[in-house]
Amino acid sequence: MAEWIGIERRARRCYGFDEIALVPGAKTLNPNEVDTTFQIDGRKFQVPILAAAMDGVVDVKLAAEMSSLGGIAVLNLDGVQTRYDNPDTVLEKVAGAKPAKATELIQSIYSKPIKEKLISKRVSEIKKKNATAVVSCIPGHAERFSKIAIAAGCDIFVVQSTVTTTKHISREYKSLDLFKFCKSSKVPVILGNCVTYETTLELMKTGASGLLIGIGPGAACTTRGVLGIGVPQVTATVDAAAARDFHYKRSGKYVTIITDGGMNRGGDICKAFACGADAVMIGSSFARAKEAPGRGYHWGMATSHVNLPRGTRIYVGTTGRLKEILFGPARVDDGSQNLIGALKTSMASLGASNMKEMHDVEVIIAPSIQTEGKIFQADQRVGMGK
Repeated sequence: MAEWIGIERRARRCYGFDEIALVPGAKTLNPNEVDTTFQIDGRKFQVPILAAAMDGVVDVKLAAEMSSLGGIAVLNLDGVQTRYDNPDTVLEKVAGAKPAKATELIQSIYSKPIKEKLISKRVSEIKKKNATAVVSCIPGHAERFSKIAIAAGCDIFVVQSTVTTTKHISREYKSLDLFKFCKSSKVPVILGNCVTYETTLELMKTGASGLLIGIGPGAACTTRGVLGIGVPQVTATVDAAAARDFHYKRSGKYVTIITDGGMNRGGDICKAFACGADAVMIGSSFARAKEAPGRGYHWGMATSHVNLPRGTRIYVGTTGRLKEILFGPARVDDGSQNLIGALKTSMASLGASNMKEMHDVEVIIAPSIQTEGKIFQADQRVGMGK
């Protein structure tokens, strides 16, 4: 699989969403009759698309609305929601900042200490709306924050960092014991992020119920440019799914694979499922929702890093309500709305009645899939040419 890139050095060719296409099978189905549900630790959800734990995407209001629609929105416990009693005022400042000053402002805003009382408050606010409460934090805060969040009624806890492994080595601070953490947790734990077969397999052994797959593909993330690391999402998802299947055969436990980032339209999401994902996590598409707290702006989780930001603030605009983005009717021509409708239609066209069957559809390498016959769209910057 590897190719020579120089003397005595080989590199494996990896693929992203724009380089592959899905091949229709021998049968087609009624889109209204396909099953798009997924499960985390036995709990079933109707919408297999998670809203990312980013401050421009998820607040209490959007989390409650996402839950009412059958999905999950993850609240960031390291962000403005737990640093400020009135986060809307802060988010207004971020939205109003000039591009040259946006990162500096975000760094300043995130320098304020986290108030642990706000962790309980935000989780309680979500639960009072009869919604599923899913929250996220970095490994360094996980032991302390999880106890507070779970006591307040948290349903699922996410531990997330740029790169997560079971063997984090540090002399400066105590590393989080993921095995101990997952085993002692009273709620399902999702860990992230990773991109390789070996690391995925090791993380599954911790007892985690789900894993986030992806390093640097997000629309507002600059990790790949700043650090030079990452694996394109098609290859990362395929490798992670292979680890999941091997782990299931060996242990009998099925760990949910969640492809995180790099998708901004229906076709990308469909390809992620075809590559083996059980669910996907996206940010920019939901940042466009009227309910999103970012007011049309979206920024990476590491934008606030005081020394080495690995994210930036981007403008994605506000295109419709969350329900329209998920279920339509689509009012734009670029595939960024009615994501569930796109997924169901794709599954039906491929002859896949559920996610397990979607994992087995034929995938081809087809870099021309985005440009073939689309000269007018590209020239006029409409549809797939945007």
